[in-house]
Amino acid sequence: MATPTTFDSALPARAWWLRAVDALLYSSVWLAAAAAAQTAATLHLWGPLQAAGWRLVLMVFAATLLVYNLDAALPFKHRQPAGTSARKAWQQRHRRTLALLAAGSVLVAGYFYLVDGWWRYLPKVTPLAALALLYSWPLLKWRGRRRALREVPLLKVFLIAGVWSLVTVGLPLLARHLPLAEAAGLLGQRFFLVLALALVFDIRDYSRDRRAGIYTFPGVLGVAGAKRLGWAFLAVAVLLGLGRGAAPAAVLLPALLAAAVIWSAEETQSDYFFALLTDGVLLVQALAYFLL
Repeated sequence: MATPTTFDSALPARAWWLRAVDALLYSSVWLAAAAAAQTAATLHLWGPLQAAGWRLVLMVFAATLLVYNLDAALPFKHRQPAGTSARKAWQQRHRRTLALLAAGSVLVAGYFYLVDGWWRYLPKVTPLAALALLYSWPLLKWRGRRRALREVPLLKVFLIAGVWSLVTVGLPLLARHLPLAEAAGLLGQRFFLVLALALVFDIRDYSRDRRAGIYTFPGVLGVAGAKRLGWAFLAVAVLLGLGRGAAPAAVLLPALLAAAVIWSAEETQSDYFFALLTDGVLLVQALAYFLL
């Protein structure tokens, strides 16, 4: 018999707009839109986006969708109980849809990769792709069993921030044929913002990671200590943003929203809090550079 804390077909049907919101968030379309928007914001620093720029934005959108839906479609994740997680329950019910979405993303990202000659940057792009895939896929053998990079103590937040920053800042620099030093301040600002927000997801996964023996900052410092660390990372992001001459409002507004999200972060928060609000800060940061 179903209980109030499980998510299955026995529960009342949800309104169509709530089902649409679930699909937007839990299929990672919302997160992929944030990655695409941040890529567009970076390109915008050197003038209006041309056709090649928009194709890069679409490639980043598709590649982000691919990586996160491959992660969601991992077979072992669908053997885990959903418990009270609406996100996990939705992904388990729509595993085939996520796989098809990942397959479509391969075609889109692959098309732009080939058409725009990104294969010329294969030595630079391959490590990013490898890190993104190895984050969740247990392909590395260590101490008698295969492990993913996310299981390395305290590594996963730095891995997320590093890959995210290099994709949304590094790829636009390659597209514009500019050296990395040209946007070092932006790269650092985005790295520390994403690093602070990644700690929020560690707070969400606190109990699960402890049961799995994965050491994260909330597990080492406690939830309150992890929040303080997140605010410290945010402070660094703000200093880097202001130091590179960005519009103060475009730096401070996303930072204030991120600080509020970190302050409110608890394991008991709904999946909407993490998927809509936390990831939404990344979208706000990108839009701020177009509007402010």
